[in-house]
Amino acid sequence: MIHKPFKVLSQFTDEDGNPGLGNLFDLPKDVYPVGRLDLDSEGLLILTNDKSLNNRLLNPLNNHKRTYWVEVEGTPKTDDLAKFSNGLEINLKGKTHKTRKADVKIIKPDVPDREPPVNVKKHPIRSWLEISLTEGKNRQVRRMTAAIGHPTLRLIRVAIEDLQMHPLKSGEITQISKGVLYKKLRLL
Repeated sequence: MIHKPFKVLSQFTDEDGNPGLGNLFDLPKDVYPVGRLDLDSEGLLILTNDKSLNNRLLNPLNNHKRTYWVEVEGTPKTDDLAKFSNGLEINLKGKTHKTRKADVKIIKPDVPDREPPVNVKKHPIRSWLEISLTEGKNRQVRRMTAAIGHPTLRLIRVAIEDLQMHPLKSGEITQISKGVLYKKLRLL
């Protein structure tokens, strides 16, 4: 597992002037990321050569919980956050989609600034949310926070099921055994 840095692609090759994971790590050719984080997102990413793991984690029927720390513009009200528990209407490819229910709470995480940091002059009032969901539509968390009027400024995936990113720092990688991985991902 790795802590994918901001502005690094979730693939090993560079594309459109953006660096891929291959700039950070020299891994065997048959290893690939399970799922993805977009260019502007950071956090936990699993790398594997286990095709069964890839299929089990990415199959939407398996409802794997993913947890994100999300810095948003402004301070959401209780009513805004309550909307997550019923699902939110978001736009996907020109169509309205109602998300599955998600858990959300306001947090105050101890996270280092990213490089470059969020523009505090442009966004002087910011809040952090912890959002846990079991659905993974394209840019879903960003679309959900925008739907309540609080756009995402920074997004960090901190966990998949019981697999925690902590204590990895941005750009760090660690190897874990298949048994531990499957246990933490609740695949046993």
